[in-house]
Amino acid sequence: MTPREEREVLERTVLRPGAALAAMSRGRPRAEEECPLRTCFQRDVDRITYSKAFRRLKHKTQVFLSPEGDHYRTRMTHALEVSRIARTIARALRLNEDLTEAIALGHDLGHTPFGHAGERALRSICPGGFRHNEQSLRVADRLEKEGRGLNLCQEVRDGILCHTGEGKPFTLEGNVVRLSDRIAYVNHDTDDAIRAGILREEDIPASVRDVLGTSFGKRIDAVIRDVVAASDAEIQMSLPVAWAMDEFRAFMFEAVYRNPKAKNEESKVEGILAALYEAYRKDLRRLPPDYRRVAEEEGEERAVCDYVAGMTDQFAVQQYSELFIPGGWNKR
Repeated sequence: MTPREEREVLERTVLRPGAALAAMSRGRPRAEEECPLRTCFQRDVDRITYSKAFRRLKHKTQVFLSPEGDHYRTRMTHALEVSRIARTIARALRLNEDLTEAIALGHDLGHTPFGHAGERALRSICPGGFRHNEQSLRVADRLEKEGRGLNLCQEVRDGILCHTGEGKPFTLEGNVVRLSDRIAYVNHDTDDAIRAGILREEDIPASVRDVLGTSFGKRIDAVIRDVVAASDAEIQMSLPVAWAMDEFRAFMFEAVYRNPKAKNEESKVEGILAALYEAYRKDLRRLPPDYRRVAEEEGEERAVCDYVAGMTDQFAVQQYSELFIPGGWNKR
């Protein structure tokens, strides 16, 4: 047997009933010859990790725009933290860790520059709106590899699309990532807010701290342990922990996500992205060749939305400066 086949046999032996088996995958949009070394889900982990969209995540905002310091989360570190939480849960529940990791690493491939402020801006600008989960799947299916896409397994594609929003993934592994995404961002955004001086640990409601713990590490550990203990046929938290997490999230929206001190620069985001969108729409020659091809096949508005959504924070500011700030001022 090849190493891949040995791994597929091992999955049948080790994984729990209901876990996704690589050998039983629903396949890819385009059929491919199997790799002798890696399962289909392992290959997807590699394809996502080596993609240009994943590399760009290191320069995309998580919560704080242009933070002063090297220790604040970015969209890439968020994906990595989601992956670690999700893999820990998946291993404890004897689910497919490779599938879990692929979904976790790919779930934000289509996120905008400037975090959720950028997403709100593009939602109001782009015809038909904008949802980063749908864009993440589009990046994987259509935009990567000069338009050929990554050709990911259906289980990975579904997990990426359904990591947020109304639909739920059809795999247990996808549901682990969906829950891990919330566990990660509520906790690490709190950690960043404390580092930024916007919050103090003691500001977190006592009802949350009593259930989840009094530090970043304790809270992550408590929620992971709870998910493992409470999950069976469904991936879930116990009611006390779910209520505490809902209260924690509501607190973060009030104290951080809508805090003027943390968000005072976000009012500029819509103007930057709207100006870029209009500039490229009026002159498609400014688009790179891959996006001009999208414009020919799917329309100029789709192509411009794809290009602007894929920008990093720094690149968006740079392009705005080149397009709209006089050269002499720009070079000071």
